Amino acid sequence: MNPLTMVKQTQRINAKELDLGISDEASWHAKYKDSAYVYVGELLYDLTEGDLLAVFAQYGEVVDVNLARDKGTGKSKGFAFVAYEDQRSTNLAVDNLNGAKVLGRIIKVEHCGKYSKREEDDEETKHKKREARGVCRAFQRKECTRGDGCKFSHDENRGANTGWGHEDRRSSR
Repeated sequence: MNPLTMVKQTQRINAKELDLGISDEASWHAKYKDSAYVYVGELLYDLTEGDLLAVFAQYGEVVDVNLARDKGTGKSKGFAFVAYEDQRSTNLAVDNLNGAKVLGRIIKVEHCGKYSKREEDDEETKHKKREARGVCRAFQRKECTRGDGCKFSHDENRGANTGWGHEDRRSSR
């Protein structure tokens, strides 16, 4: 469905609930009462966590901003997850910011049902996980362009036959 159509549909539902005097417990928002996170999409790639904090803080105290970034380049992927201290603030953010223009672009703001932030691994844990997955075959051929974003090991000291890389997966037929 077109994002603008979804925004208008949400606005119609909110207006109908208001006209009918529906309580907070009976509102469609109540389905998300256990989550203080909202999903934010259609963002400009130039926006930072600070920019999002400035926009979303007008509806409550923001306790977490998780702007999705490309592991290899560090550039924004154009979406984020924002958490509020008080779940009621998520309702305000969804109602007021879904369909809002931020720097000339219409953003999407929706409730998150079961979002939980992935904890970042320290460098040693990342290295161990990559080692367990095996050596990157593309790296061995000097063709891997993923650098630290590659999920396979770039350890030259490991044997050439210790695992399949992302560009050399073959069936065992």
